[in-house]
This record gives sequence, C-alpha cells and structure tokens, in this order.
Amino acid sequence: MLTAAAAAATGVAASRAAGGTAYAAPGGPRRDVRERLRALIARMSLEEKVGQLFVMRVYGHSATAPDAADVEANRKEIGVSNAAELIAKYHVGGIIYFSWTHNTRDPRQIAELSNGIQRAGAAQRVPVPLLIATDQEHGIVARIGAPATLFPGAMALAAGGSREDVETVGRISGAELYAMGIRQDYAPTADVNVNPANPVIGVRSFGADPKAVARFVAAEVKGYQAAGVAATAKHFPGHGDTDTDSHIGIPYIHHSAEEWERLDAPPFKAAIAAGIDSIMTAHIVVPAFDKSEDPATLSRPILTGILRERLGYDGVVVTDSLGMEGVRKKYGDDRVPVLALRAGVDQLLNPPDLEAAYKGVLTAVGNGELSEREIDEKLLRILALKERRGLFAGPYTSRRAVDRTVGTKRHLRTADKIADRTTTLLVNEGGLLPLSRRSTRRVLVVGADPAAPSGTGGPPTGVLARTLGELGFTATALSTGTAPTQAQTDAAVAALAEHDAVVVATYNVTAGSSQRGLVRALLDTGKPVVQLAIRNPYDIAQLDGVKAALASYSWTDVELRAAARVIAGRREPKGRLPVPVMRADAPGTELFPIGHGLTY
Repeated sequence: MLTAAAAAATGVAASRAAGGTAYAAPGGPRRDVRERLRALIARMSLEEKVGQLFVMRVYGHSATAPDAADVEANRKEIGVSNAAELIAKYHVGGIIYFSWTHNTRDPRQIAELSNGIQRAGAAQRVPVPLLIATDQEHGIVARIGAPATLFPGAMALAAGGSREDVETVGRISGAELYAMGIRQDYAPTADVNVNPANPVIGVRSFGADPKAVARFVAAEVKGYQAAGVAATAKHFPGHGDTDTDSHIGIPYIHHSAEEWERLDAPPFKAAIAAGIDSIMTAHIVVPAFDKSEDPATLSRPILTGILRERLGYDGVVVTDSLGMEGVRKKYGDDRVPVLALRAGVDQLLNPPDLEAAYKGVLTAVGNGELSEREIDEKLLRILALKERRGLFAGPYTSRRAVDRTVGTKRHLRTADKIADRTTTLLVNEGGLLPLSRRSTRRVLVVGADPAAPSGTGGPPTGVLARTLGELGFTATALSTGTAPTQAQTDAAVAALAEHDAVVVATYNVTAGSSQRGLVRALLDTGKPVVQLAIRNPYDIAQLDGVKAALASYSWTDVELRAAARVIAGRREPKGRLPVPVMRADAPGTELFPIGHGLTY
C-alpha cells in the first residue's frame, strides 16, 4: 500500500504524512495545488464534474461483491449492483457508510470496502479518489460499533467539562476512522440545545451554553483534523431550538437575528476559527433570515449571505441527507439539489433518487440556471479537501493499520477514563448513593431498553446488571421497556420483593409516560430506588419522590459502565449538567441549573 496507509496507524501524524501541508486556512490550498486541481477539473466532462458533487449511500460490505440482498437493494434504489458500478455510472465524489446499508460489519471489512471503493475511483477515465464519510458522533449516534472504540457522546463529554478530553475523543476516533479508510466524519454537532423538547438533537449537543458549546466544538474539530479526518460542524445555522424532527417534518427556528447571533452562531464561528473542513446544513426554516420560508439547505440568504459572506467561510458546505422530509416537502427530488447548489452548497448528500438528482443538476447547467464555472468552483473546494486529507497522495489503508489502531487496549482504557468523568449525580437524599454491598447487595435493574446503538453489549438493563455484578453485587436485569404496561410494572414490583434495591433506567420521561407509573410503584415498595436517565437528563423533573437520581446521557456500554461504577461507589460522580433542568409544573423555573452536580 501507499505510505499514507502506514501513517494512518499513528493517527496524529497521518494528515502531515499524507499531504496535509497543502492546507492554508481559510483561504484554501496553495497556489500550486490549486492550479494542479484546476488542471484536473479541466480534464473532466460535465457529467464527471456533476457526479463529484454527490455523496451517496450504497448497500453492501464489499465494493464489488455484496450479498444478494444488498445487490437487490442497490438495483431497486440506485439502479446499480454495487459501489463500483455506482462510481462508474455516476462518478460520485463520496460514499457515506451506514450500519443499515451493511457497510460496517467490522474494522477489517470496512477497510477493505474503503480500498475497493478507492480502486473503483482510480479506474475512472479521470481518476479521482473518493471522500468516504460516516456519522460517528459517539453516544447515541455511532455507525461503527465494537471492536472500534466507542466514546461518550457530546452532552456527556460536556458534563465532564474537559476540552482536553473532547480533543482526545476527536483524535482517537479520527485515527481509527482514518485506519478504516474514512476521511470525513459528520461531527461535531454544533447545535446549542436550548429546547428540552428537541426530538432530534438533545444529547447530541454539547449543551445549552453557547460559549461552552463553542469551546467543545473547536476542541473536537482540532482532534479530528489532527488525525487526518475532515470534521463537519452541523447543522447550520443551528438546530437546537425546535420541537420538530427534520427527518419527518419541517422545523421552524423563530430566533431573531440578535438571538441567533447570541445563541446559535458561536459554535459555528469557533469551528471556522479552528479551520474546520466542512459544515453541514440544516433542513430548518429561519424566517428572520429568509422570508421565502425555504429550508436553510436551499436558502441563499443563509448559506451564501450569512455562512459565506458574513462568517467568511470558504470550506466545503455539505447538505444534510436529501432524503429527509424537511427538505422534500416543498420541491421535487430533481429540484432540491439544484436549489441547494444555487444557495451555496458544494456536496449533495444521499439523495433519495440519485438518477433524478443527477439529471436535475445537468439540466440546470444546460439551461443556464447553473453555470459550469459555478460547478468548477464547488468541485475545487471538494478536491482541495481531498488533497488536504491526503487522498491524492494515499487513498488506501491496510489491515496492519487497522490492527495497530482500531479498538486498542489503550484506546478502550482512555474511553473508560473519560466516561468516568461524565456521570452526573442530580439527587442524593439521605446519602442513598453509593449503594452498599452490605445492606443493598441484591440489586434489581429495570427500565427502558431502547434499540441499542451499534456495538453495544446488550440492552441497558443487562449492561448495568452485568457491570454491577462484576463490582460485587448480585444483580438481576428485567426489561420493562420505554412504555411499560401495567403487567410489566407489576412484574417489576414483584421482582423487587426478592431484592434489596432497584436501579431504574428511564428514557425521555414525559408527563404522559407510563414510566412515571413504574417509578411511583417502585417507590411505594419502600425499597431504595435509584433512577438513571439514559438519554436526556430532564427525566427527574417528571419523577416526584425520587431520592437518588443520575444522568448518563446515553445508553451505550461505555457510559452505562461508568454509571454503574458511580452507583457502586467505585468512582466519584464528577459530571455537571450542561443544560438546565426545568420544573415540570413551572417550565420557566429551574429545578437544576447548568453546572449542577453532586459528589459523594
């Protein structure tokens, strides 16, 4: 393999060893590099140029020989059999990996898939390496699971309060992605989560304090890009204050220009100052900036007027997935890519109908709606990013790089140490925690078992019970789900009769949630009840009478194990709330402010 593959094993050195010196932020590549890239563009046909603007999903674990079911899915959705055919037909500039498209079985397989994709890119008439990307935010969004190293997510890291930890997460995660052939990560989330009802951001955000979020975003950008991986701040201009999920609807952000400047802008400004390679758009409507009520992804006043001109950003702008309803409600799938490009976008991510999207852009160039010169400028930004991340010097990786880098004992130990600084103790009346192995040795673990992110060791109740068992307790797991029935609640109460204490894992408890009834029934037994919020930390506001409450900010193994160590007294609770928790009966009043967190 090329020398960049060996450099991947060291992570931090990878970007320098693979051509990283070509970068001159924020003005773009050096003149000699720019001229070389312009000469490459001049060799391309219009069809090849347009294809380079697309980043597409593709089913299968292999670039040339996916499983039969994946071949069928590719033919149905894209009109090709595999990744190699996709590249040959549409000349796409990037591929996005998902677990649900069966791209991410294990690190060695991922690396070979990446190499196969790059071989297909090299076989084109005008050879161009592909930018392979994924969403590896950690926490509740992780496309690549164990044995890769999984870290706490953004809000948990913010609870830990250490910018050094956040940068370390970016550096280690980036090194592992690089070793698997992935050079772009759609992280960090730069949204400021000021709305507790936000259904799509929540714990993916570093919190509700714009200045703190900005500091953590900058740290993670530095970590990823030091490892040779392009970071991507999302979702511009800010998705934190909405109660609508843009996957299924069109969110509105009703901030004034002044509110946006104070609440939403700081993390994106910090990312730009840190030299971020790419920024992802949001499918949100911001009437203060665009009276047309087009989503930001399609809004020239937002993407060109604010992001490009006011903030001075000249890096790559990538759309959020074009298959999301937030961008499809108003226009057809052939028009959305054209409007996005006109607005200021460079990369078009995952259109639902690639044929329609591709032809739509070609038609727009043909009729003068888009100029070929505009396409060239967008392509230059994309190629400059590929150059900066070493793809022209060395697009391939190796099994040796994977084995030396991904999921090493050192990385896994670091993940656990970082997680130990994140668990937040919200309530501890009467010193109920830590649990005593003398008086509360037999522990029942009940509660929510949502679908686990990739690479977890099982349902949350099982992970908690297993870890408590390893720490000297006799622990039993009993799943009651995110919406426990009366029968499940009765079964939990009956099981508690044979135990000394109960840990109940809660998941986004609302006023109408049957989880409230479960917790109340457990409290009524008189046995010690420990409540652990395994997603958003707001649950305690809905749970009167709880005397011991914690937040782990996710239900992935690394965070659950850390919470179990706190419950067992093996670690001190060190986390501090990155968001306020408001009273349920008085939403304008804080129950717990930002920074709240108890210790033993």
